[in-house]
Amino acid sequence: MGRFVVRRVLIAVPLVLAVSVITFLLTHIVPGDPARVLAGLNASEEAVQRIREQAGLDEPLVTQFGLYLVRLARGDLGDSLTNQQPVLSNLVDALPATIELTVASLIIALVLGIPLGVLAATRRGGVFDHLGRVLSLAGVAVPVFWVGIVLVVVFYARLGWLPSEGQTDVAGGSEAITGFASLDAVLRGDGAGFLDVLHHLVLPATTLALPTLARVMRTTRASMLEALAEPYVATARAKGVPERRVVYVHALRNAMMPVVTVTGLAFGYLLGGSVLVEKIFKWPGVGRYAYESITVLDYNSVMGVTLVATVAFLAVNLLVDVLHAVLDPKVRLS
Repeated sequence: MGRFVVRRVLIAVPLVLAVSVITFLLTHIVPGDPARVLAGLNASEEAVQRIREQAGLDEPLVTQFGLYLVRLARGDLGDSLTNQQPVLSNLVDALPATIELTVASLIIALVLGIPLGVLAATRRGGVFDHLGRVLSLAGVAVPVFWVGIVLVVVFYARLGWLPSEGQTDVAGGSEAITGFASLDAVLRGDGAGFLDVLHHLVLPATTLALPTLARVMRTTRASMLEALAEPYVATARAKGVPERRVVYVHALRNAMMPVVTVTGLAFGYLLGGSVLVEKIFKWPGVGRYAYESITVLDYNSVMGVTLVATVAFLAVNLLVDVLHAVLDPKVRLS
């Protein structure tokens, strides 16, 4: 198992480097001048040039890339062009909110998607099965930003049940302990604050979870249909094993491998989808930070977000590989 993990980590290193190179080139060949954006449309050429020199944007592209790699080797992602703060510090402040949103979305997708998929498989060809397939297709096809806007209109503007923006109603928030708003509320023994954070999580987490829920449901249904057709299921039924045990113990346990894979891949989708969702709901996470950085051509911030997202995605996929290896020892030899 140790050699298996080391092998996967060594494969990830060149991937991270390749993403760094591609992101650097893409951000620097996009039309636009970040110095002009920061200085303002009415700024003089002297002011624009001064900002360009301070940010190192007047250097040749090869020199800029070399300096970027040197800083990256030291764990330095550079300074944001907009607030002059270290990008790493900005990401550390924003990452807990995105992790909370992502975890909440995964919980919703798994808690609802797996039972719905099992129900559709055990009632194959029925009304619920057909309805489930239509809903799962819609969940994948409908744009996430449209879902978010609809939920805001219905549950905030019309019904007034749920808040539409922010992470909490507390002005300025309380002093952070871990950076995770819900966990900090628990550590402070603030039950009302914890419920307030959950209240604010409902709309963005549901919006972000719907496409993943659809994928989990479809994968669970297909995997369960295969498992229920296996000889061991027929043998268990012939022995008089209760149907509930046959479905939820024998079949479901063996059908979970594809679901684990889909869950790992869904993490990458959730990171990407969080950009629009966090912007719609003004959620103070990495996605919103990325959106605001892109709009002002903040090169260092965009590259930092991409690098962190890549590392996070690879880490989750490494965890999925390890789970596969635990569930199926043959995977370790691959």
